[in-house]
Amino acid sequence: MVDCPICSKHVKETNINSHIDSSCQSFVEEQRALESPRNGIPQVANFFRTPSSKKPASAAPSTIFVKQETSPNTNSTSTSDTKPSPPASTNNKRPAPSPALEIEDDSRSPHIQATHLDQPLSKRSKPNALQRAAPLAERMRPRALDDVYGQDLVGPTGVLRGLIESNRVPSMILWGNAGTGKTTIARVIANMVGSRFVEINSTSSGVAECKKLFTEAKAELGLTGRKTIIFCDEIHRFSKSQQDVFLGPVEAGTVTLIGATTENPSFKVQNALLSRCRTFTLSKLIEGDVVAILKRALDVEGPNYEPSELVDEELIHYLASFADGDARTALNLLELAMDLSHRADATKETIKASLTKTLVYDRSGDQHYDTISAFHKSVRGSDPHAALYYLARMVQSGEDALYIARRMVVIASEDIGLADNSMLTLATSTYAAAEKIGMPEARINLAHCAVALALSPKSTRAYRGLGNAMAALKEPGVAALPIPIHLRNAPTRLMKELGYGAEYKYNPSFVDGKVKQEYFPQELSGSLFLEERDLGTDIDEDIVGKG
Repeated sequence: MVDCPICSKHVKETNINSHIDSSCQSFVEEQRALESPRNGIPQVANFFRTPSSKKPASAAPSTIFVKQETSPNTNSTSTSDTKPSPPASTNNKRPAPSPALEIEDDSRSPHIQATHLDQPLSKRSKPNALQRAAPLAERMRPRALDDVYGQDLVGPTGVLRGLIESNRVPSMILWGNAGTGKTTIARVIANMVGSRFVEINSTSSGVAECKKLFTEAKAELGLTGRKTIIFCDEIHRFSKSQQDVFLGPVEAGTVTLIGATTENPSFKVQNALLSRCRTFTLSKLIEGDVVAILKRALDVEGPNYEPSELVDEELIHYLASFADGDARTALNLLELAMDLSHRADATKETIKASLTKTLVYDRSGDQHYDTISAFHKSVRGSDPHAALYYLARMVQSGEDALYIARRMVVIASEDIGLADNSMLTLATSTYAAAEKIGMPEARINLAHCAVALALSPKSTRAYRGLGNAMAALKEPGVAALPIPIHLRNAPTRLMKELGYGAEYKYNPSFVDGKVKQEYFPQELSGSLFLEERDLGTDIDEDIVGKG
């Protein structure tokens, strides 16, 4: 018998792990031992004991699980032989086990077994009903690494798989798109290494709950030597200050943290925590991987749905393409398709029409920055078709029109610049039009400007020249060089007496404005920042090879 380090209640040593996992509600024993009326052997009081599983014929059917104590020296028991022991506390009642556990349980005492008395069919079928209520995507969640598709990290030669199989699982951040298997991999890891697994979500958990989990994990580690894996889904939704709570336990090894995020950890996870974890990037599932997942689901769950012939190879490939690398979405679509296929008027066209496409675009996440970056580079590369494609993606997803217009104002000077000065005027006019008109009409103004920018000649002379000047300022002392005295302003009498601006030659007073005059500080005399060429000198080998 040991005292629980959390609640201080008395628990058998063999049951301490299960007791802690039950939030200290189950497997509690009384402090004193009772003398057995049969053989004089002291036994721990157990409030699960019942007189006998052999009830009189007139007794009403019972619908609960009970514990029965049998004596090794007798062949039968009756209600007169033993009496039920009252519970030590009304809060210590153990929940009735599920019908799947109707087997003899010898793990605690050779005289205690689980008994199920005439439980109604409706009660016995309840767990199956709950299981059926789960979405297909949840029921098909892989239970082993071999069933995880499309992730080389956990493949036969994967780095993460090697760490798992050698039981050296580090704290880690799993970064990947939705439906790539982050939660699945975390659960499989916990099963393979035999650690205690706790799953939290940053949207519903706070710092206080995390600290409580750390306390329990420390007690578990000290008492049984078993480590605790805390899986934090959507860890990027914790603020940087909230993420600080993980630093101590992770560094001390009290817990192993597995954080899952769809956002770039470099921006969303604080550096101190990121340095204590390994970051693994999960690949976006290709269409072939999603097809394999759907076929496996169809083989396993197909008999339950009995879909019609409409759910064939062609529809499976269509659903896989439609899901855009999201396995969860693909399985949800398959479940919908199997249900709709039973309708009398169902056709492939009606099934396809019922599918709802979710655009993968987060106005505050990586998609926001990646899409505008692709748009800018398409314009720079003089590809109006790609520019319109990315513009359409942003407009369709509700991106701010002024955000797009501001970027085009930058493009007009950065990439077109001196090659066509009118583009800056067009870009600023486009911004004003978007501001005054608003969406959806402003999309036409955006398209006009985007195509014009893409088709314009390009020059980066001004942009590169500024870069050269900025680079010069990084040299020691260059940024603090004194301004030549003839270029200095002389608004006061004292400054004029000191010679400020005395030798300055006013260009408009001379023919063609030409004068011999130094404008640089003496140390930079003769420097050239603005290059003659509009664009670079590198040659693309791919173009040369094609020629």
